Amino acid sequence: MDQQAKTTGWRERLRRRERRELWQVHQREIDALTGLKVNFDLERQHEYTAANGWRVDDHEGELPNEPPGQPVPGGPWELACAVLREYRFPDPGLITGIFYPDRPLGERLMLLRGRFLFFTFYFGVKIVNLIDTTITTSQGDERRWGFSYQTLEGHFERGQIDFAVVKNLQNGAVRFRIHSFSQTGHIRNIFYRIGFRLFGRRLQLRFARTALKRMQMLVQEDMQRTKSRAEKLQEQPDILPAGAEKQAQEKLEDVQKQIEK
Repeated sequence: MDQQAKTTGWRERLRRRERRELWQVHQREIDALTGLKVNFDLERQHEYTAANGWRVDDHEGELPNEPPGQPVPGGPWELACAVLREYRFPDPGLITGIFYPDRPLGERLMLLRGRFLFFTFYFGVKIVNLIDTTITTSQGDERRWGFSYQTLEGHFERGQIDFAVVKNLQNGAVRFRIHSFSQTGHIRNIFYRIGFRLFGRRLQLRFARTALKRMQMLVQEDMQRTKSRAEKLQEQPDILPAGAEKQAQEKLEDVQKQIEK
């Protein structure tokens, strides 16, 4: 592993530790999300289209491929699912997810810390729609895993984002997909409202672009770490338990006695 990869890995470990500490610092804010409702009408999702003034986006990024067939244990697909589950893929300079690490994913309420220029904002989202399935498409069967989250009251936006790690079982291609529908929410502070109208769309696209790039980077780093650990294990000499050599000698002597008889 080169020096740049080592430095990046070190920084990522620091960020993981920071996230573990953040949920302890923000327990009150996370708990407060329990009383918040989704800030859009779930019964009207069929109306949330570009024609009705909503932003509907689809983004996709390539990840390292696998052999055709079901996902390889410890391979790119599984590693990407772990990154997604831990919400490590967003650029921490933009978004950081803060949540209780021991809660089931399907029950997760997540406090998002957003950063822009010298401002820091906190929003709430709710994890919904866990995805764990295989579906048939025109390109072949796809193994999909992921989840969605919906914005809660107080968020600058309203809408839903779907995240999925997908493997084509016919050709082994692995992808990370992001689908969303959104609209600017109610922003009380007039300065924030003006700022979000000016820069909100740019930040949306930047989030998606950097998320795809960072997912690819983290999966490659995790693959390299897995490979390095395996190589170190192979380099270690086999260690026989105490007395193993003596037992082997005794067995050999028993066999020789049987032959002589």
